[in-house]
Amino acid sequence: MKLIDIILIILFLISVGVVIWYLFGNSPIFEEALIVLMLSSILVIYSKLSKIEARTELFGRSFINLANDFKEHIKHKK
Repeated sequence: MKLIDIILIILFLISVGVVIWYLFGNSPIFEEALIVLMLSSILVIYSKLSKIEARTELFGRSFINLANDFKEHIKHKK
């Protein structure tokens, strides 16, 4: 498990706790509960986007290597 996954789980648990606290009263105002939910959502989106960016970078390098292989194949064919 990566550090970001642990942080996201902790933020999710805090978010659930704040929502339950808000529902049962004597709690922070609605906007504060919403801020906690939004922050955890933003971090989840950021972590997913960074994983997608790493994958697309890997695919880009793979296609460049594939193009170089085809160029080498054409050179050997002549």
